[in-house]
Amino acid sequence: MPDFKQFVIEEHDRMIATRRDLHRIPETAFTEHKTSAYIANYLQKEGIEVMTGIAKTGVVGLLRTGKPGPTLMIRADMDALPVTEATGLPFASEHEGRMHACGHDGHITMVLSAATAINKFKDQLKGNIKFLFQPAEESPGGAKPMIEEGVMENPHVDYAVGCHVWPLLPQGQVGVKAGPIMAAADQFDIKILGKGGHGAMPHLCVDALEVGTQVVNALQRIVSRHTNPLESAVLSVCRFQSGTAFNVIPGEAVLCGTTRTFSREIWESWEERINRILRGVCESMGADYEFTFTPYYPPTINHPEMAQLVGRCAAEAVGAENVVEPEPSMGAEDMSFYLERCKGCFFFLGVGREESYPIHHPKFDFDEAVLLTGAEIYCRTAFDLLGK
Repeated sequence: MPDFKQFVIEEHDRMIATRRDLHRIPETAFTEHKTSAYIANYLQKEGIEVMTGIAKTGVVGLLRTGKPGPTLMIRADMDALPVTEATGLPFASEHEGRMHACGHDGHITMVLSAATAINKFKDQLKGNIKFLFQPAEESPGGAKPMIEEGVMENPHVDYAVGCHVWPLLPQGQVGVKAGPIMAAADQFDIKILGKGGHGAMPHLCVDALEVGTQVVNALQRIVSRHTNPLESAVLSVCRFQSGTAFNVIPGEAVLCGTTRTFSREIWESWEERINRILRGVCESMGADYEFTFTPYYPPTINHPEMAQLVGRCAAEAVGAENVVEPEPSMGAEDMSFYLERCKGCFFFLGVGREESYPIHHPKFDFDEAVLLTGAEIYCRTAFDLLGK
């Protein structure tokens, strides 16, 4: 196997420059035009076959070894957040109200660097590698439309790997876990339709606010009384709006929230469970309702064999003592759609420091030394799978 550790060290200055170029031009979901053009130009200069405009702004670099074998996909997300940056960095966002507050600029850089390295040694491999750069991970999701446009075929993808910088792990550690690592996520929107009236005459009204409070209470019982306590599940009502004046009983109430779970069975049952509670509460209290359930991402579940392989490659990069099994996160990732269709692994790169901020924070930043780690793990994974 080539000396990838030395290679990424020699590439580090270029990696830093690339990450900072990307950090200056953050773009939100499906508007990543400058970002995708930058990526395509980078890959073309490396002599890698490039496909653009997938799911609007997605990019795929295809490395063909010319020898029969499996196909590995290495994935990076490339969208930013609608956040105003407050880091004060000299390479801070030049796009007002948008920021790479989740590390996607680093994710792109690691995959581009891995593409550079692997391409130099492709004669030692068999099969193919797809370097996939995906829009809209933050929302509404770019993985599914990219799959629908064929990124997992021609050639067919057998394996997939991706990572996320992770402030909840100390810098220098790598988190690898078989099975569920991130949760399924959905959104629900509810409108309670009652009958408004004078606050002094409640008997003539159907109080939508009161109905809404009963709905909130009843929804909490899905987890506390109707879900196996050994399973992890969250239902949170995060918005409740009703009423306009101190003496007017409201005729409408609007609720909005999210559900999370690692269980596919629970994930597929949320809509029916919520609707059953809404129907029962509203009928009993004389109200009507409107209900919209929007499924986002399924649970992100790592294949055991791929998790073992990535863990081994991570140990070669940072030492076995720095590879840990992380707590799974109730956050969600549309990497999950790829992992439903092939053997894959999504892992965490620790960037936690005493002075660090969480992802999605206006001051989020990370030590660029982590770029070395991610790129090296990708290279080792590719050679472990395709170099035999």
